Amino acid sequence: MMKIIFAGGGTAGHINPALAIAGYVKEQEPDAQILYIGAKGGMEERLVPQAGFDFQSITISGFQRKPSFENLKKNLRTVAHLFTSTVESKKILQKFKPDICVGTGGYVSGPVIREAMKLHIPSVIHEQNAFPGVTNKALSKDADRVLLANADAEKYMAKHSRCILTGNPVRMAVIRADRIASRRKLGLDSRPLILSFGGSLGARRINEAVLDLITDTAKTDRFQHIHAYGKYGDWFPEKLKERGINLADHPNFDIRPYIDDMPDCLAAADLVICRAGAITLSELQAKGRAALIIPSPNVAENHQYYNAMSMVNRKAADILEEKDLSGKALIQKVQKLFEDSATIPTLAANAKKMAILNTNERIYGILKEVLAERRAHETIFPSA
Repeated sequence: MMKIIFAGGGTAGHINPALAIAGYVKEQEPDAQILYIGAKGGMEERLVPQAGFDFQSITISGFQRKPSFENLKKNLRTVAHLFTSTVESKKILQKFKPDICVGTGGYVSGPVIREAMKLHIPSVIHEQNAFPGVTNKALSKDADRVLLANADAEKYMAKHSRCILTGNPVRMAVIRADRIASRRKLGLDSRPLILSFGGSLGARRINEAVLDLITDTAKTDRFQHIHAYGKYGDWFPEKLKERGINLADHPNFDIRPYIDDMPDCLAAADLVICRAGAITLSELQAKGRAALIIPSPNVAENHQYYNAMSMVNRKAADILEEKDLSGKALIQKVQKLFEDSATIPTLAANAKKMAILNTNERIYGILKEVLAERRAHETIFPSA
């Protein structure tokens, strides 16, 4: 029976891969004992129990980078949390006695994996982005394995770290979705489909530019378009009305706050306009979809730009940075992408080449390998 601790949090990009791996382990070994350690008050506190896994929290926070008196106070609290989180992590590790620990990034994984290493517990980290976060870079030096979603991340890790390309876990619903069936389900015709979204909250700059794109498309109805404007973009439908666009007259436009059927939408799409979150890009690759990527500039280490460029450099996507984003620029980009009939299929084919569809299987195999190595070492050197 395998006993595993997962640690990671702060964003869904760190939490969901851990849950995907944990779910696969449980499928392979139903009697496996799994504990997830996350930050007190973090979104993992809600998501992990919802997924059916045991959860314990530690008190920890991240450093604020913008200079201000308020952030100075927060950073002093963070320094204090570094000590308390270390003590809390050690207590949990000593009580649970895991066979192996897996860190998926975010500041919460730092003290857990560091303490695991000090206690000589086999430890593996998984990095979702092309440009790794501070925590994973620091942990890579002593981790038993460093699992990478993107080959570009290896050059940023510690010199002698044991890096293995595994990809990001992708939902089976995305992998299995069929283009023809999905287009039929969505009521689409033969015209190209543009799918655009800026995340569950909505990205104002993307919404503003897409508003201009849809206004332009309405002149000829050349494209079908599904756009999700997000929680803070509820002004979007009203703005369309102000521009004289009645959605009842344009069945080719599907404008909604959220996309709850992403597997079908991705399968049906010809071009996807989106941010450069690691999981989003992995899903694009899994489906082999052409993309125009608009990286968010408001993320740690500007990692979305590096994620996007990992595809752009392989001719698997196009990029439009937010500093250059406008309605006019977006319209011109879309027109250019569809100008040559070979461009969209070429981007899609190159995206597909980047896909790794057996990530969970690969990671599970590596965890078993690390455990076997450690047990063999302890048999040969029982006092080590």
